[in-house]
Amino acid sequence: MTDVMHNFELYQPASLADAQELLGDHDDAWIIAGGKDSLDWFKHRVKQPSVLVDIAAIPELHGIREEADGGLYIGAMTTLTEVAESDLVNARFPALAMAASKVASPQIRNAGTLGGNVAQDTRCTYYRDGFPCYRAGGNTCYANTPTAMNREHTLFEASRCVAVTPSDTGVALAALGATFHIQGRRRDREVSADEFFIGPDVDIERMTSLEHRDILLGIRVPGTWAGAHQYFEKVADRNAWDFALVNIAMAARMEGGAIAEVSMVCGAVQCTPRRLTDVESLIVGETPGEELETLVKRVASSGAKPLNYNHFKIPLMENLAARAVRSLV
Repeated sequence: MTDVMHNFELYQPASLADAQELLGDHDDAWIIAGGKDSLDWFKHRVKQPSVLVDIAAIPELHGIREEADGGLYIGAMTTLTEVAESDLVNARFPALAMAASKVASPQIRNAGTLGGNVAQDTRCTYYRDGFPCYRAGGNTCYANTPTAMNREHTLFEASRCVAVTPSDTGVALAALGATFHIQGRRRDREVSADEFFIGPDVDIERMTSLEHRDILLGIRVPGTWAGAHQYFEKVADRNAWDFALVNIAMAARMEGGAIAEVSMVCGAVQCTPRRLTDVESLIVGETPGEELETLVKRVASSGAKPLNYNHFKIPLMENLAARAVRSLV
């Protein structure tokens, strides 16, 4: 039976201490933020936690504040609409604002949170429909068989599982060098995007480093790329609602007409945001133009291993990388 939720107890703590106490008291407690991903799991009865801990009422998880280095600290419960429409975010990190504005639909962005968007689980149809795949604790990847429908799946770093990261904002945050502020049972910690997003070779049943009793408090975007040229583009089947087939984020600085510094990250091509380090090395010191774009296309998808139905992602990835470079002209 679908679209009928199981029974659960709902707690709405007013402080982080209360939230941690609830998480400690219940082994299967599920943290709910905006609920846009969680409620789908519950409606289809794939996930059935007995306790939900709604952290929306905790004040320190909300809002956007300036940092001394020119960066921003964004609370995990800040909505995607707030991020997309923030004057501070648009002025300093337009790639993040654009990424937030491209998530799903206006209604979902009004309720969905930045923390929820980066922490959401993969959208692999087989996994989310309850198939006993590797990610669900089974011993098969149903998306990687001769007859599987896998047009949305990975090009790189498949390790039993071929699912991809679904987060648009995660790609922009990775390009901007963001760190993720996490409160655990014993201590707070900050981790980079490389540490926060994890692949199946690290833990096939998780997409982030968040563990039980971990609460994502907020995301710190350093001032490194504040005011630099930034670019974000997302290609999906529809302009609204859909998850990316491929997306890209870039931050760059120019000196004397040449590219002095650059950070470029591609999403929806592997389980984690993919840093295009070969492209970065290629274009630093070069002047943007058609010849450089041609070289970027040759390098961007190097090492890709497409599945049965996602070969189209290779030229799509190549062209998005070239378009990002073209934006520097």
